[in-house]
Amino acid sequence: MKPRFLQRLIKSPLTLTSRILIALAAGVILAQTISAVVWYTQWRADSELRVREVSQHMAFRVASTVQFFTSLPTSYRHVVLNQLRDMGGTRFFVTLNREYIHIRDLPDSPLKTVVVNEFQQALKKQLGIDPDTVHIKFSRPADLHVLNNETLLDDLPARWADLSLLVRPSGSPILVMQLPISDKEWLYLATVMPDAQFLDAASPLSTERLMSLVISLMVILLLGVWIVRVLLRPLRQLVRALESFGKGEQKHLPERGSQEVITAAKAFNAMQGRIQRYLDDREKLFASISHDLKTPITRLRLRAEMLEDDKQREAMARDLEDLDIMVKGALQSVKDTDIHENRVEVDLWRMMLYMADGADIAGKKIELSGQQRQPYLGKPLALKRCIGNLLDNALYYGKEAYVTVTDSDVALIISIRDQGPGIPDSQLVRVFQPYTRLTTDHSNHPGMGLGLSISRNIARAHGGEVSLRNHPQGGLVVTVTLPRG
Repeated sequence: MKPRFLQRLIKSPLTLTSRILIALAAGVILAQTISAVVWYTQWRADSELRVREVSQHMAFRVASTVQFFTSLPTSYRHVVLNQLRDMGGTRFFVTLNREYIHIRDLPDSPLKTVVVNEFQQALKKQLGIDPDTVHIKFSRPADLHVLNNETLLDDLPARWADLSLLVRPSGSPILVMQLPISDKEWLYLATVMPDAQFLDAASPLSTERLMSLVISLMVILLLGVWIVRVLLRPLRQLVRALESFGKGEQKHLPERGSQEVITAAKAFNAMQGRIQRYLDDREKLFASISHDLKTPITRLRLRAEMLEDDKQREAMARDLEDLDIMVKGALQSVKDTDIHENRVEVDLWRMMLYMADGADIAGKKIELSGQQRQPYLGKPLALKRCIGNLLDNALYYGKEAYVTVTDSDVALIISIRDQGPGIPDSQLVRVFQPYTRLTTDHSNHPGMGLGLSISRNIARAHGGEVSLRNHPQGGLVVTVTLPRG
């Protein structure tokens, strides 16, 4: 089963370039994430090992110091402390206090737990001290209380702290151990941890590392954009060639690129050639039919006139007339659809104004609204025939035609509404078929039911469409959509 991300990416309406770049970005982020996780795991293990080794060394020295002071006679302990303080002979700040001093402990962390455990094990192993009787905490220098619960380290003379703790200006955390050595006396020992980040359990993903990740991602994406554009250039050419061929323009597609692209280009060029040969053969066929059928139809008409039976003569004349109409209709359908002309800028608004003037002379009405903001690139004769057929139908069935033009950068839309009876919904699709007419009265409109079919074929040749719908207030609305670009 595919991941949901891939399923959404496949179904999304994004371009192929966007999909490839998103896949590249996701791959880079995934690879960097896996690399970061592996590196972070190793970093944590190395950090814990380093802290454990340093803690074991410090715990051994602290245990030796505790053993030394606890072995001294009570009367000599303060004398030795004063001498050590004056001479700076130890890296530990040691005092004998008459009360337990409350320390503002630092937040718990895995590395802090490692340090505390190492100290407790060292004291138990070397001195046999119960770990529960030893109070080990960590404090920042500014919060450290010494001597009693009212005196801060910063309140002492500078030489008292600087010679032993060396807290200025490092700001490293201070380990404080307090051990009761009698009913009225506590041994207070403080020592500075090796560096300010000794117990820092924050993420090692520094700003520099994150910037490196972002830069590498940007480089890969920029390189990916260039590679994807180069690889997809033949595909874009194929798309443009398909769009042009769908509009009646034949373009040879260059056969270069990757093996798959070359194969697709060869197949497209071969298909294009076959279709064009089919269209040429069809046009020649209909032209031959037009020429070849004229003589037999003429001979049949002459023979029909020689018949003595009036009924037979009239029946044959009607059949010949129908045959002539069908041939002319087929030829008209091909001729009106396959108009061989170049695409130029066409002012459809002015074209419809001329049509409106012609309708006004004939006593009919075409009312225009909206505007065409810019010329449309198309085949002028074909578009004139397309819109002319639709306006003729509107004037025949509805007497009046109301045309609305809506122009945008995407498409030019022409809506034609008449005042006629409309078309049953079940017939809205069928009326586009050739020779389809919904009225049996041909006296005033002697068409052959090809207008809508021809108009739709011309619109589709321009990449557009013709659609029908019944207006809620009556009449039929014909919409011609002509895309730009």
